[in-house]
Amino acid sequence: MTRYIGAIDQGTTSSRFIVFDRRGNIISKAQKEHRQMYPQPGWVEHDPMELLTNTQEVIGAALARANLTMADLAAVGITNQRETTLLWDKATGRPLCNAIVWMDTRTDHLVHRFAQAGGQDRFRAKTGLPLATYFSGLKLLWILENISGAREKAEAGEALFGTIDSWLAWNFTGGPNGGLHITDVTNASRTMLLNLTSCAWDEALLQAFSIPRACLPRIVPSSAVYGEIVTNPLRGTPLAGMLGDQQAALVGQTCFAPGEAKNTYGTGSFLLMNTGTVPVQSKAGLLTTIAYQFGEQKPHYALEGAIAITGALVQWLRDNLNLFDETAQIEPLAASVPDNGDVYIVPAFSGLYAPYWQDDARGVIAGLTRFATKAHLARAALEATAYQLRDVVEAMQEDSGINLTALKTDGGMVANNLLMQFQADILNVPVQRPKMTETTALGAAYAAGLAVGYWRSLEELRQFSSVDKTWAPDLPAERRAHYYKSWKKAVRRSFAWVDED
Repeated sequence: MTRYIGAIDQGTTSSRFIVFDRRGNIISKAQKEHRQMYPQPGWVEHDPMELLTNTQEVIGAALARANLTMADLAAVGITNQRETTLLWDKATGRPLCNAIVWMDTRTDHLVHRFAQAGGQDRFRAKTGLPLATYFSGLKLLWILENISGAREKAEAGEALFGTIDSWLAWNFTGGPNGGLHITDVTNASRTMLLNLTSCAWDEALLQAFSIPRACLPRIVPSSAVYGEIVTNPLRGTPLAGMLGDQQAALVGQTCFAPGEAKNTYGTGSFLLMNTGTVPVQSKAGLLTTIAYQFGEQKPHYALEGAIAITGALVQWLRDNLNLFDETAQIEPLAASVPDNGDVYIVPAFSGLYAPYWQDDARGVIAGLTRFATKAHLARAALEATAYQLRDVVEAMQEDSGINLTALKTDGGMVANNLLMQFQADILNVPVQRPKMTETTALGAAYAAGLAVGYWRSLEELRQFSSVDKTWAPDLPAERRAHYYKSWKKAVRRSFAWVDED
């Protein structure tokens, strides 16, 4: 009997289930979007029950489309939107509130509270992270301080904290009836509660943030057999892999050697470079994070440049400004003008992430004249993604001492040829798109397959990686310098927009 590997990819805007064969090819997939809720400016929420229901639906749909059952799957892996935080009742399985999404900024006052004693990098030596609204520990603290009864339940172990990997794993392995309360090392490393060296919850950090240990999940490797799924249609299938989405893409791109890097273009964009088995502390505004841990092997670490808004800027032009009806229409619109007309968009909708870490920044459109049209705005939006990535690449080269010679890419925006060409132009290095663009789900599948022996080695996985297209830089040096200088000027205009009071 031919057997396959399944991957749950629960992302910021949709849930997907993809079935892969032994060569990493897609056999079947299904996808369903979920609601984005904005109850107040800067707040972003998801309904955890909707995420769970949608995930169950796409699993059934993908299996049905290929006429498969759980008996055809050797294992299932999970990859998830990172930092999105929820707390749920252990006895009933009901969330105590909506999930607080990674880009939500309601914890900005907590960032300022903790930064007053020791600054923004107060906990960076242990966690690899600056104080920022991004990470899930402060989101959990907000829930404990603002949701009635949350702290009491959490301290008693009656309420469970988790990111989306934990929520799905707990529900699929039994929920209130003995479900596994676990999170993998990659997701745990995004909480600001994990000690990067020990890969364990840090007691001093828990005390500093007033987080009760009783509500925290057990930390597990990214690739291991955790238990069996007990819900249909996957009943009896081993759950054997969990990775945060960006680390999953790093695995899916087979970046297993120090110095290998990838960028994922999605709602935000995330550049990760494998730095080996020793964490590298950043001096240039990047994050130090766990890349993956396979079984009992030592964890591998990565430097990461996290950009909050890239694909989300295209959605904003579509949904808020109504510049076009479908996201794919931005490319021909942007291509209808020869350049950006000296217009720049800094999409600091929820502050700026790497390498600036400016929570008080807000979005700006700079350089407008009567000459500017919606086509120039469209082009400026695509170029904003490329500029932000150059900011991160320069910081990464400064930290690692390694010059990028080519950029591996994945994610939804890699279908945009105009963006990929401009990315190569502004970086002045080739940009490569793989034949398999679903590398996030593929990474979760690889982790699960390695745990059950479906694949036997990392070298075997490397054989499946191939390039679909390469864009070579083709922009005169003086134009490159002008564009980037103007971009940096626009970025400075976005700083300190929000007053502390």
